This record gives sequence, C-alpha cells and structure tokens, in this order.
Amino acid sequence: MAALAETWFIRFCHVSPPFSNHRDFYKVIDRTPLGDVAWESFLVKYTGERPNTNVPPWMTDDFEVWFRDPHKVVRNMLSNPDYNGEIDLTPFREYDASTNKCQWEHFMSGDWSWQQAVRIPSFSMSLTEHKQHKISNDPEMHGSTFIPVILGSDKTMVSVATGNNEYYPLYVSIGNMHNNVRRAHHDAVAVIGFLAILKTSREYAGDDNFRTFRRRLFHTSLSTILQTLKPAMTKPKTIHFGDGHFRRVIYGLGPYIADYEEQVVLACIVRNWCPKCLALCTDLNKASLYRCREHTDMLTKELDSATLWDEYGIIGNLVPFTNDFPRADIHTLLSPNLLPQIIKGTFKDHLVDWVEQYLKITHGAKRAAEIMGDIDRRIAAVASFLNIWRFPQGRGFKQWTGDNSKALMEVCICLGHHITLLIMFYTAIEGYVAPNIVRTFCAFLEFRYLVCRNVITEDTLDKIQGALNRFHHYRKIFETTGVVFTFSLPRQYSMTHYQFLIRLFGTPNGLCLSITEAKHIKAVKQPWRWSSKNAPLRQMLLSNQRLDKLAASRMDFTERRMLHGTCLSEAKHARTVPALAEEIGVLHLRHLVRWFLFVQLYPNDPRNPEDVPAALCPRHEGKVYVFNSAAATFYAPSNPSGIGGMRREHIRACPLWRYTYKRNDCVFISTNPDLEGMQGLYIARVLCFFSFKYQQVHYPCAVIHWFDKIGNAADEDTGMWMVCPGHCKDGLRNLAVIHVNTIYRAAHLIPIYGTDCIPDSLKYYHSYDAFRAFYVNKYADHHAFEIAF
Repeated sequence: MAALAETWFIRFCHVSPPFSNHRDFYKVIDRTPLGDVAWESFLVKYTGERPNTNVPPWMTDDFEVWFRDPHKVVRNMLSNPDYNGEIDLTPFREYDASTNKCQWEHFMSGDWSWQQAVRIPSFSMSLTEHKQHKISNDPEMHGSTFIPVILGSDKTMVSVATGNNEYYPLYVSIGNMHNNVRRAHHDAVAVIGFLAILKTSREYAGDDNFRTFRRRLFHTSLSTILQTLKPAMTKPKTIHFGDGHFRRVIYGLGPYIADYEEQVVLACIVRNWCPKCLALCTDLNKASLYRCREHTDMLTKELDSATLWDEYGIIGNLVPFTNDFPRADIHTLLSPNLLPQIIKGTFKDHLVDWVEQYLKITHGAKRAAEIMGDIDRRIAAVASFLNIWRFPQGRGFKQWTGDNSKALMEVCICLGHHITLLIMFYTAIEGYVAPNIVRTFCAFLEFRYLVCRNVITEDTLDKIQGALNRFHHYRKIFETTGVVFTFSLPRQYSMTHYQFLIRLFGTPNGLCLSITEAKHIKAVKQPWRWSSKNAPLRQMLLSNQRLDKLAASRMDFTERRMLHGTCLSEAKHARTVPALAEEIGVLHLRHLVRWFLFVQLYPNDPRNPEDVPAALCPRHEGKVYVFNSAAATFYAPSNPSGIGGMRREHIRACPLWRYTYKRNDCVFISTNPDLEGMQGLYIARVLCFFSFKYQQVHYPCAVIHWFDKIGNAADEDTGMWMVCPGHCKDGLRNLAVIHVNTIYRAAHLIPIYGTDCIPDSLKYYHSYDAFRAFYVNKYADHHAFEIAF
C-alpha cells in the first residue's frame, strides 16, 4: 500500500493520495454501507443420550456456524443495476419459431419454475390442495414475482501441507438470472455461510450416533440459516430491483448444487442408492419411479428403520432441511451435476480404471505397463491450446491419485480443464484397445458436450438419449472381457435422469458444481492466503464482506457514471515484404500478397487468383507491420464468457514463445457460411500475422498453411474430422495470405498416433511438425463441439 501511495504521489503531480496506508483504506471500506451484510454465528451442540463413562469429545463440543442473512444477500442481487436485461421476471416456455418445438436455456424456461409460479399455496396445504391451488386464485399472491433461491455447498481444502485446512462454504444465487451471468461469476453467486465440519478420532468415526449427529448438524444448520427467507415464501415482500422498479416477490427454495456424496446427505438416503428415484442399488440399470417428499414421509411412518434401509435406501431417523419450508422437495431439487458425477465419477473413477484393467487382462501386466507408458507419451505430445491444460507426464502423474487429488480436481474444475485429460486419453488409447472401447469414450464425450450446450432443443434431447444408448451399448465390452461385473454405479446411472432434469431446470451448465468450485477461489482460497493463518476464519469472513462492499460500490459508481475510462499486438519484426519472406521462410510471399490484393480489389473476378500472372496483380512495395498474435472475439455462450456470451481468445504466431519454442496456432477458416459444421470450415496453421496499407485501405492479414480434409465426413470411431498438412502438385506447402476477418477462431489438433510408439524426446511443441495427420479436436471446448461436426 505504501508503494501504491508513493506512485500516486509521483504520478499526479505531488497530490496526496486518498489513503495514507492500508489501515486507512480498510477503514473507508468498512464504513461503506453499500453491499454490507454482516456476519453472524450460532452454536450447535449434541443433546442426545451420552454414555456414563468415556464420553466422546464430539458429544461435549460446541460447533460454530457462521452465516449472513440470505434475504439481504438476495435483495442486494435483485437491486444490482448491472443485471438489467439479464433477469427473467416470469417463468416462460420457449419455442423455436422455425420448428415450433420447445427449447430450454435459462432456468426460468424450465417446467419447475412454471409449476411453482402457478402453484404457490399456503404453508399448510396438502398435496392435493397444492396441485389445485393457483396463484391467480389468491389475490394476495397475484402479480408477485417468483424468486427461486438456488443453493450450493461443497467442502474445499485450502492447504494440504499445513494440516488439511478444510472449509465448508454455503453459496446462494437466484434462478431468475441468466445462466451466462451465473457462470461468468459476476457476483451472481454469493457465500452466505461457513458450515461446521464435524470430525472425531478413528475410534468414534464409525459410531452410528456420530454419523447421525453429523447429518443432523448439516440439516439443522441449513434450516437455521435460511429462516429469514421463510416468511416471504408465503407472503409477498416488496423489493427494489436494479431497473428502478419496486416489485412484490415470493421466494421458494430452488435447486441445490452438490456432488453425489453430498446429495446422499441432503436426501437422507443410504450411499450407493439413487437420490432421485427408487431404483434398487443392486440394479441401477432400469428406469424407476421418482422419489418425492410425500412418499418418503408415508414410508417413514409405516415401515421400520431396517426395511426403509434395505428396500428403499432411506435413513428413517433423519429429516431433510427442506421439510421446514413450503413447496420444497429435496429429491426434486437436487440438480444435475456434470463435474463430479459425469467427469470425475464416470471418467476418472470408472472408464480410465477399466481401460487399465482391460490392458492387463488382454496383454498381461508387463505389456500393459509398456502400453500405458506410451499412452502417457502420446498425451504429453499433444500441442498446447488456449485454456487447455497440458499434461507433460501424461495421465499417470502423481497429483491425480495422490493425497492432494481433490485439490487438483478443484483447480481443474475451476479452470475448465476437467475434460482435457479425457479428450487426450480418448485419442491416445486408439490402436491399443478394441474399437468398442473407443466408441464408448466417443459416446460418453458426445453425451457430455450435448448436455452442456447453451440451448437445448427437443432434437438435442433425442441426440442426448441416442448418445446415452450408445454408451450403454458399447460399455458392455468391459463386462464381456471380465473387467467389471456390474454397472450398478450411481454416478453413471445419474446420466439417465438428465433429459427429465433439463426439462425441469433448463440447461445443466447453469447449475453445475463448477460454478461453486470457481467461487471457492474468491470466497475461500484467496481470503485464506490473505489471512495471518492464525484462526483465519474470522479474517476470511471480513475479507468477503469487504469484497462485496467493493463490488457494490463499483456498480454504484458505474451507475452514476463516475467510472469512464487493436485486437493486434505489435512486436519488432521485418518491415518489408521481402524481409518478412526471409524471416518466416516463405520465399514466394510477394506473390501471395499480390494474389491476396487481387482477390480484395476484384472480388467478383471468377478466375482463380493463382492462375493470374503475378505481374498482372497489384503490387505492394510499402511497409508491413508484423504481430505475434491476434485476438478473435466470437459468440460462445456455452463456454466461460462474459455476461453477454462473448468470448475472446488469442491466436499466436510467435517466433519464440516464452523464450522456448516457435508457436504457430491452428485456426478455423470460414470458406462457406451457408454450409453447416466442417462442410463450411477449413483448418489452417498461421505462420504470421501482418498488416499493411494499399491505396489508403488497411489490410490485416495472415500467412497460413492450408490443411486438407481426409475424407468427406468425421471418423466413425472417434467422431472427429481428420486433416493433414496440404501440399501443392509440386510438393511445396499449400500457403496463402488471407484477411483476418475470414478466421473464425483458434482450432486444436490432436495427432493420429497410429500403432507405433513415440520417442521420449518428442515434445508437445513438435506435434504439428512431427505428425502427418491429425484429428480436429471438437472437444476442445463447447463452442468447438458446436461448429466442428
């Protein structure tokens, strides 16, 4: 802070800075009323029977739970002017005008919010009355805006080396916000509590009383924290919205974002059972009736605990926290979860282990180890790409299976790299396993990317079901080869519920655990690092409170207009076309530039520019300006992006990237916008970005190496298009100069490895030069999946 003050003093002509030191700065923040929601706490203690001697410590300890008033936090969200135009005030049904078919995107387009809005009964209504009652029949409710309160919680570890420091944050958001706002982490998700983590010594860890109390502590804490919302669930309250209008609102508990282990606790069921339906834990292959609050309550009254446990997977002495609130059924509210269930559960814990077991059964332990070693080298050889995590040691790195695997998974999840290893592993095993195993991975990836789309139509739902059916069909090879003996796996079984949940809550990417995992960084990990590490929780709470005040102040300053303030990054390079030709090793560059100008100046000329003699084409003899990168901006709402759905990425053409190697990225080039997918796109590798002026017109250009498509369709096994570096008839590279406006975005290519082992000396930055053919990685991100089909 002292250095900042000195810089301020020098920069602004010896004017004294507004803050003398960091303490003065903090005092100003603490006095700010905007966004201020104070932290409170309460104690929970075991009140059941205790043994006469050797009383376990957990029975006598007090457990402190910290929280903020969720009603005030939600009210601050609704009053934020930054969300204008990004909030749906009423539920709606959305249809594609061209096909008249229903489609789902934001949360309020789902059936659940529609049903809630037209069925807001009093607190004491029965199920029959609940279904018959409509908001239009209650004058007091008429005209109210329904606000679904979305909750999420997940334990996170801030440090392994310093004693397994774990925290249990509770987050809140509202379903009215558009998915892109919630996923952009635009303060649309707020921390409202830190739950107590109950621990004990090993001798008591398996005690039934301890386990029961731990679950009751969880549900009691949630119920207590959310009590301030309860009055407004049956009687409307007037709230000031960010657009300046006052509206009456009625709250309701919405979906709960949690991983499978926490869903088990939330639903009060036995582990390995499905929290959504009544399918037997030993036969999770068949569709079954969905669970509901009324059915569970009836079973609990009529059956003994042993029958509930064995036949229905219900823990009879526990009551979900949702039973304390109107119109709340925990079995319905458990949201689909892509990361722990689909990625970590199905991929890491199942498919990868199954492939290893398959290799051992098929080839023996020694040969299997050799094959896995080559698979690791294949993964390490994949070229780098924007927002894709590299694995320089393959998939067998220590962190994946070591003590800090959970911390690593959180980092992967937050940065969107959780799928990267799956893609690389999927392509690296080709040639070593049976085709049906590759097809299993292909079907799984298809399912994963389809459910992650920003907009899901009825046709998409059919594709999702088709991908799921193929996955279930092809995975049987693991059973026939003796790798597994049952597919009764809750995380894989959860995939069968996705169609229903999409209709209920809209697209799953708005309710994914990655949203809360990413919030861990700002709400837990960074405040912990800023603390003194001595009793850090209170310091972390204060940091969160200050961050919220700063965010609210910034929005207020922007609203009052108090804050006002080329896509190419230039570097030192050649300044003429001949010098540039020598620099990048393209000796006929001057001809390429002339053909480029011919196309730009005579766009309607039917001749192929390469058939026109270079002497007859326009000639540029002036300066050129060379750049190491270019920024592509495009609409990709399914990817991590701004609240408007726009995404920006840099494409590199750098002679020395990070002082280590030459980097030349690949790109998608639009050749025919009227054709869909790869039919209208080509792949090229950028050798150089440059610009020049000709006849007072500025031309930003790129020197590219065209790639040729292999075949007229995607590969049958992998589902990805194949390409190879293009060459002319004389054997020279097929090069061209193109306008940067024809570049759609960056493309990622994965080598087609074949059956030969690759050497240890091959580095990832050799990939595009060392291999002769490549897959176009449509799984690089969600947007690539939508265009590279």
